[in-house]
Formats: sequence, C-alpha cells, structure tokens
Amino acid sequence: MYKVFIVDDEPFIIEGLYDIVDWAALGMEIVGHAENGLEALEALKVTPADILVTDISMPKMNGLDLIRCVREIHPDLKVIVLSGFNDFAYVKEGLTLGIENYLLKPINLEEFKATLNTVVEKLNVSKTKYNTLNAYSIMILKDNVMHRWMRGQINPQEFEERADLLGIVLNKRYILVSILRLQDSEHEAFDSVLTQLEGEEGIIPFRDMDGDIVLVYNFDDIEQGIKKVDIVHHKLIDLLTPLQPLHLSVGNVEIMEVEPARSYTNAKKVQEYFMIYQEQNILRYDDLKDHQTNAEQGLHMNWSNYAKLIMAKDKEGLLARIEEDFGSLRQVEWISPSLLQDLAMEWIIRFKMQLEEIRHAEESELYKKHFEKIRTTSSLEELIDIMKEVAEITVDSLASDMKSPVVQQVLNYIKQSYNEDLSLKTLGALYNIHPVYLGQLFHKEVNESFTDYINWYRIDKAKELLRTSQMKVHEIARSVGYWETGYFYKQFKKYVGISPTEYKGLS
Repeated sequence: MYKVFIVDDEPFIIEGLYDIVDWAALGMEIVGHAENGLEALEALKVTPADILVTDISMPKMNGLDLIRCVREIHPDLKVIVLSGFNDFAYVKEGLTLGIENYLLKPINLEEFKATLNTVVEKLNVSKTKYNTLNAYSIMILKDNVMHRWMRGQINPQEFEERADLLGIVLNKRYILVSILRLQDSEHEAFDSVLTQLEGEEGIIPFRDMDGDIVLVYNFDDIEQGIKKVDIVHHKLIDLLTPLQPLHLSVGNVEIMEVEPARSYTNAKKVQEYFMIYQEQNILRYDDLKDHQTNAEQGLHMNWSNYAKLIMAKDKEGLLARIEEDFGSLRQVEWISPSLLQDLAMEWIIRFKMQLEEIRHAEESELYKKHFEKIRTTSSLEELIDIMKEVAEITVDSLASDMKSPVVQQVLNYIKQSYNEDLSLKTLGALYNIHPVYLGQLFHKEVNESFTDYINWYRIDKAKELLRTSQMKVHEIARSVGYWETGYFYKQFKKYVGISPTEYKGLS
C-alpha cells in the first residue's frame, strides 16, 4: 500500500477525500492529514508517506512553501495540488517544484483518480530502487517489515509485496519464533548471527523495535523442524558465549495461515520468565505454559479479574482483590513458601506485561525490586504487602500516562458497542467534537486510524467466534458489526489473508 498524506484548511474537504475515493482499490491508504502547512510539515517528519495531496492557500504555511520544505525530508515524495486559485503563477511555481498535477476545486473526481493512477505507475517503476540499496539499508527495511508483521501492524497484501521485494521467503506450513536478548553488544551479536546463519534455508533473522534478535523458523515437518531449531540454538549460544549474559526464549509452533504472530508473542512472554530463572540461557514456551495455568487453577485465582481492574485504573478494587485472593491462602495448610513465591512472581510478570501492553514500553526497572523482595520472603503477610505495592505502582503509572478523556471514552465505547454502526461522525456527535479532529486525535494517541482500529477489533472478535462457536459465517459477520457478508469476507481476507471459511477450517 502506498501512503497518502492530505493537507487542507477546510475540514469538509479532508472528510470528502476520505470518502469519495476507494483508496484501497488503488493500492493506497491515508496515513494522516493536517489543516495547515506547518502542522503537515511537522507530521511528515515522523510519518512515512509516498504521496502528498495539498491545498495552496492555508494559514501558517502555504502549500508551495510546504512542498519546498518537505522536499528536504522526502525528496522522492509525489505531490498533487488541489486549489481554488486558477492562477498561472501558482501553476508555474508548482510545476517548477515537480508536482504531479494541479487540480482546481471543486475536484473533478475522474481527473483526480486518473492522476492517482499515474502516480501509482510511477511509484511502481521506482520500486527498482530497492535493488540498488546497500545491504545495511535492506536489513533496516527487513527489520521494519518483519517487526510490523509480527505485531499485526501490516495487512497480508502489503506484507506479501514487501516480502517479495526484500527476498523474505515464508512458504512452509509451520512457523516457530525464538528471541535472543543480550544486555550489551547486540549489534556485534547480530552480525555474528547473520554470519552463522548465512546460506541456511527456512530461517529469517531480524531485529525488532525492542532491540531483540528475532529468529523466524519456517518448516513443513514439525519434528524435523524442532530438531533443527535446537541445533541452531545451541550453536548460537556457543558462538555468543563471550557476550554473556544472554537469554534465548523459544515460542511455540503455529500454522502459518492461522496465527503466525502468536509464536512471536509467546516468545516475548517467555523472556519475562528469565527474571525468575536467572541461571538459564534457554527457556521454552511449551515448558512454561503449564506454569501459567497452574498459577490460576491450582490456587483458584483468575487473572482476567485483575486485567479488568488494571484497565479501569481501579486501585481500590485491585487492593481488595489481592487481599481476597492471596488472603484466602491463609486457610491452605498444604501450601509451601516456594509455591507462594512462584505464584507471586507469576502475578508480577502478568502485571508487568499488562502495563507494557497498554503503554508500549519496557517496564523492567519498575518491578525489579519487587522480584528481589519476593525471593527473600517466606511470610504470606509480607507477600500480600508486596503484591499491593505492585498494584499501586501499576495503576499510578497508568494514571500518569492517561489518554485524553475523549479518546478513552471512544475506546471504551468501541469495546461495548463494536457490533453497532460506528463512525467518526456518530462518535463526534456523541462526544461533541468535530469528526475530523476526533480522527486526528485518535490516530495520534492510538497510533492507528479509527477505521483500521475498528476493523482489527471486529475481525479479532470474528476470529475468536470462528475458532470457538458453531455459528455460521454470516451470523458471525452480523454479530461483530458487518451487516453485509460480502464486505465482511473482503475485510477478513484483507486483515487475515484468508477467507473466514478457510480460517474456520484451519482452526
């Protein structure tokens, strides 16, 4: 998908451009918009874009000045001007700046689409620039594409296009992901890993945004695949021994066409357990998954109760829940101090992961001293006090980093009413805020457009129902907010890569 950024000081023009063009059909997506040139320039410093659609006459910075300035950041950016001024001087100056077209308002839709198609053709030709990139640049692109894929931030079609350009081959039935984390020397380690794996088929190494080295294994035979994974891991640990300490976490085997990113997510979770098993170099998800289940079932505690209270920033509710759950252990005669410690550590890991999921930031230091306290206590009363401290710092941390009240209300509304007819216009009217501004604010704080967010949310709910219910596909479509089954199929395939029927057959 090519990325489009729109600039116009009239909000209804921006809204209209969102609606009148089927951007996805043209292979494009709108990644942002602004209402003046200065605001657009600041946004384009951090927002990747391929195409700029801009007005000329705007406050703070006009369109021509914007084009000049943005050329210094994105010299290859394609620019289309939409203007209410039929002034030859403007047209002439625009042409000297290398614009693709100068279109007068009101916009002729067919001419606008034709211009967009021409721009796409030019961009397709320019894809050959990837072939001339040096190895370092290609690796950065590869890291970015693979990280977005593992985080579910890239749709299947875009990933397939980028993978083809970068030589990423994932054509086997199964996938397994492992994560190598070093305290220092990660660049030296990654170079060593690349050298060690050179020529190996079915292994894709990259670095994610946390600085971890990620190894993606792709194979058809599970038994043979796991054997190869073990051999490679032991070779890498021997190779990187001088760079200790290092922690290698191994995810689980997943079917490529179902949930490939889940293996990455589980490998990330396993990294948290090195805070408990500090003497280990390798930890495997399959060896630890029972640890999580036992923590809940063996002692009749349910993490989902805690997660809801954290999301609600309900400190008093959390403290009461800890007192009730951990306090009930006073009546359990058979429980040992070591089991108490294991349970408390498991719960702190979950607090940490919940906070990181909300804030998208590493929080190791926040909880480090609490792990140390638990290792040195055998008293249930002290343990309860430690867990209450953990609850308090978690909620306080969230409270200091709250989203704007409006965005928080919108997110809560989506969770409750995702199966209703939702749009920025209806939500804007509900919360007395202009829909364009609401969309801008939402994108800024959630780092995703409202349309993408609501579609991902609905498709996620649909996937769950396809896996766990006997409902028919058209019933599931309606239950998650898609009243037209054909449109549901289109959106599901866009975000998942296969049809709902195929997904149900694989689950």
